Parts: sequence; structure tokens; C-alpha cells
Amino acid sequence: MTFIIIILCLALLIVLISYFKVDAFLSFLIVSIVAGISLGIPLEKLPTSINNGIGSIMGSLTLIIVLGAMLGKLVAESGAAQRIASVMVNIFGTKHIQWGLMITGFIVGIPLFYGIGFVLLVPLIFSVVYKYKLPAVYIGLPMLAALSVTHGFLPPHPSPVALVAQFNADLGMTLIYGLAVAIPAIILAGPVFCSTLKNIKTGPVKLFEQKEDSNQYCVPGSFLSFTTAMLPVFLLILVTVIPYCLPDMGENASSVLSFVGAPSIVMLIALVFATYTLGIKQGRSIKNVMGIYGDAVKDIAMILLIIAGSGIFKQVMEDSGVSEELAFGLQKLSIHPLILGWLIAAIIRGCVGSATVAALTAASVIMPLMIQSGVNPNLMVLSLGAGSLMFSHVNDAGFWMFKEYFGLTMKDTLRSWSVMEALVSIIGLIGVLLLSLVI
Repeated sequence: MTFIIIILCLALLIVLISYFKVDAFLSFLIVSIVAGISLGIPLEKLPTSINNGIGSIMGSLTLIIVLGAMLGKLVAESGAAQRIASVMVNIFGTKHIQWGLMITGFIVGIPLFYGIGFVLLVPLIFSVVYKYKLPAVYIGLPMLAALSVTHGFLPPHPSPVALVAQFNADLGMTLIYGLAVAIPAIILAGPVFCSTLKNIKTGPVKLFEQKEDSNQYCVPGSFLSFTTAMLPVFLLILVTVIPYCLPDMGENASSVLSFVGAPSIVMLIALVFATYTLGIKQGRSIKNVMGIYGDAVKDIAMILLIIAGSGIFKQVMEDSGVSEELAFGLQKLSIHPLILGWLIAAIIRGCVGSATVAALTAASVIMPLMIQSGVNPNLMVLSLGAGSLMFSHVNDAGFWMFKEYFGLTMKDTLRSWSVMEALVSIIGLIGVLLLSLVI
């Protein structure tokens, strides 16, 4: 009955948004309340679930998305994005530019959380799209596939690291096996699959478009453009590496490093740097730069609300105990432990919308079976990571970020983003099973 309620609520959400054209945030709010009541959450506790849902997802994303949008808007309007696009096209050529973006996404995605990497790299995608008149989904999805795979499969991302700890797996071996699985998954779900998406049309995406009046200002050079746009990546890599290079640093130095390395602080430092290098240094006034930042926030206001709505739905699913109920029900199936772990994580992801919740919930259920069967714990980490990427649809914040930033219809988002995530997940499982035959 629980599963039927979830399916009906998801169907209602899709119908409200697609058929009745109800605002996505309001649709999420309405359906979350209906789901909460149907799944037995006490009425007096439902408002708390709604508030917690908004807080849990927006608490970690709001500053990153807002500051990232400001940085991206300035990078675009200053002409820096076009400089970067020109250099990348010179290296890879327009014919292979999506491979260049994919490699960039993979390298950047290893140290960065998915949301940060998405916000930082989307402006680069659109700089190539605007300058060379190329299809946005065809060019950009391979980069986002790389980001998604690193988020789900590879340490040091939170979910794989937590799974490694739970299963007493080896972090280094998990990373090595993860790379072996991730690379073919990214190639097949990225450039190969995206060759079928050339005809998908995007909406009028104005956030990262360079305005004509920007030509009255100086255009930054290639080195300054790259340095400014990628500064958050450099900083995050630096603060990640320093503790390994200097393990005996004092408590005060460690505290300062933790503060500076927080994603929101990194983004703020990068924005202040960009304000000078791409704004004041190029002849812009502070008022002009602040106007650009104000426009960027207006452009992403609805995106923030939609992501908040997906957070409400996720929280209602968690508070109702759906994740555990589904997991224990599926545990009784007579399937190979690696496939069963993948399946449990996949179904929870489809119902709840959170890859991290799906992987960690599945881990707690599959643990006894894994110990009993003697399955390699490193491979189980990867199996759950792959399963947690399956079934990305309307209850997933990443789905809405892709849809809204690229200005796509619901149908085109499902046949591009959702299919890409499914391919990544299935190819990941196949890779894990092949590794299990030789390890």
C-alpha cells in the first residue's frame, strides 16, 4: 500500500506540472502534504516536516547557488566565458568539444560536490553554446554525467566515504575500482548517448548570455578568465590536499583551513576576486557589477523555490519511514547481493529523490547479507553508489536544476537527464559485476 501511495503521489505531481501547468513549487507543496497525510504523518507534525525539508536542502545549497550564479553572470557578461570557450575549442575543436567539457567535468567533479560543480561549470557550457551555436544538451550533458558519476561512485564525496566506513572497505581500492567503473559509464552515458540528443531545443536561457553593451568594457585575457572562473575549484582542491601534506598543523591553522575551505566561503572569496578582476579592473563601476549580481539572483529565484519544493517531498518521504519499509521488503528477494544492493538503492532513490539517503538506507539493510555472503565490500560500495543514481525524475533537485538552467520541457528533461542517469547507473552495475568476476 505504501508503494502504491508513493506512485500515485508522483503521478499527481507530474500531472499537476505537465498537464495543468501548476507552478512546480506549489505542486511539490500540495503533493507533499497529500503524501504526508496518506503515509500517516500526524497532522501536527506535517508543518515541521515541510519546514525541515526546505531547511535541509536549502541550507546547503542557497549560498552556493546564489554566489555561483553571480560569479557565472559576471564571467559571462565580462567576456571571460567567451575567452574560455575559444581556448577550449582551439584545444579540442568544435567537433570534439563535448569530450573536452566531459574531461573538465570529471576532473572538477572529483573534489567538488555535485551542486557546486554544476553551478560553476554550466556557464562554460553556455559560453560554448552561444559562441559556436551548438545544441546545449548535446554539448553539456556529458559534463554533467561526469559530475554525477563522481558524486555517486568516488571518494571523497560524502556518500561513498560513508559507505566505505560502514562496510569497513578500503578507501584507496574503492577509488581505484570506482575509476575503472566510472570511466566507461561516463563515456557511454555522455558523448555516446548524447549523439542522439542533437535535436533537443532549449528555452531562452539568458542567465549566462553576454549583453551587447558589455563590449564598451575591456575584455579580460585568457589567463585571467580561466583563473577567475576556476578559482573556486583551485581553492577547494588546495584545502583538501593541504591536510595530507601537513598532517601536523596546529589546531588554529586547522580551524582556519576548515573555515576557508567551506564551500560557501570559497564561493564568496572567488566572487570578491572576480569583482575586481572581471569588474573593476576592466573599467566597470561597483554599481554596474552589483547590477549584474542583482540580475543573476532574479534569474535563479524560481530555481531556488523548485529545489526547496523537492526538499519538502524528500523530507516527507524520510519522516514517514518509507525508505526503511521499502528496503526491508526488498531484502527478502533471492538475488545476488551486489544486484540486490543496487536494486534497493535504486528503488529508494526513485521514491525519495535523494541519492545519499538511498545509498545509506540500502547500506544498513544489505550489511548482514554482505557479511554472510562474503561479497567484496569495495564492490558493494560501488553497487549502492550506482543504484543511488537510478530513477532521477521529478522528486530530484538535480532534475530540476538541469531542466530550469537549460530551459527544457518536462518531456525533454526526462528523455535526456533521466535516461542519462539511468544509463550511468546500469553501466555502473555491469562494471561492478564484471569486476566481481576477476577480483
